[in-house]
Amino acid sequence: MSLPSATAPNLRSTAMAVPAGAIRLLVDSSGIGGIERHIAVLTAALRRRGYDARILLLDDHGDHPWLEQLAAEGLPFDVNRGGVNGLFQRLRAERAGLLHTHGYKAGVLGRPIARLLGVPVVSTFHSGETGRFPVNVYQRLDEWTGLLATRISVSPAIAGRLPFSSRLIANFVATSDRPPTGPLPPAVGFVGRLSHEKGPDLFCLAASASPPDVRWLVFGDGPMRGELQRQYGARVEFRGMVSNIAEAWPEIGLLLMPSRAEGLPMAALEALAAGVPVASARVGAMPDVIRPGENGWLFDAGDLEAVGTIVRAWAGERDARAEAWRLSAWRVAHDRFGVETGLDRTLDAYAAAGFKASPPSRQ
Repeated sequence: MSLPSATAPNLRSTAMAVPAGAIRLLVDSSGIGGIERHIAVLTAALRRRGYDARILLLDDHGDHPWLEQLAAEGLPFDVNRGGVNGLFQRLRAERAGLLHTHGYKAGVLGRPIARLLGVPVVSTFHSGETGRFPVNVYQRLDEWTGLLATRISVSPAIAGRLPFSSRLIANFVATSDRPPTGPLPPAVGFVGRLSHEKGPDLFCLAASASPPDVRWLVFGDGPMRGELQRQYGARVEFRGMVSNIAEAWPEIGLLLMPSRAEGLPMAALEALAAGVPVASARVGAMPDVIRPGENGWLFDAGDLEAVGTIVRAWAGERDARAEAWRLSAWRVAHDRFGVETGLDRTLDAYAAAGFKASPPSRQ
């Protein structure tokens, strides 16, 4: 991958001197998912407030579409090289004002290094599901070593799972000043990783039993894609990974989230911000987001009969109620999950961790 230096300076650079009070957002990433989209939104918001915020990838995973997206958005990033020692040397040389970790690997490695260097650290816990061995071991280690940081949970379920108290700060999304308008296309969409906890198999099963005049679209990639595409490719359109999910929303009239476990998925908030109603399993924070019949629907996880009923109801009323659904969806995203409210609460967490710098200028 070749990125222009003007938009992606120091792509895989060594440590450099940075202004006091700089914020580094650390993540181990090899794809584009909810965590990556949240970090991009947060970094952009911090920079608009005048903070020197920069994304730091824990490891070099080679060609990465997220880096191209960040470069296109003008968001600065670096890729750590040299493993744990490289991270230590970088943070020591930069003397950053705060480290904000996302994900278990970044948390487990970044927190002790930051504490050794006297750098305040905040950790956000995003994952609503517990992985299989050995991931579950790393997740548990991440939860217990969270004692070294000021902790943020994106949903009450995650906060309740952590062994130490945390600040509840929901994910947030950029929203337009006015609600989206226009008809909803006759298409049900899945947006996310094609892995067991997200329920793409349940999505495909629902598609196989649905009316033929409804399209079924899958945006994303993952370990289940090959088998699902082999079984359901005649009924479901598999679009693969998209670098800019905003391009998908005009094609989707209903976002279906048959997840077996969730925190507060960015896909749901992004859909609502785009005026797309959401049908979701009652998992994670979704019951607090969805107002049944207004901006979406809820069903018990795994209840495909209920999913079928919802899809038929949506399809039957889609033309008549599109504008009302769009308005309600947008209003929830705009009023409850907008960037400014979420950013203010995040900055409060930074201050509680010991971050003292004020924004020097508007970026």
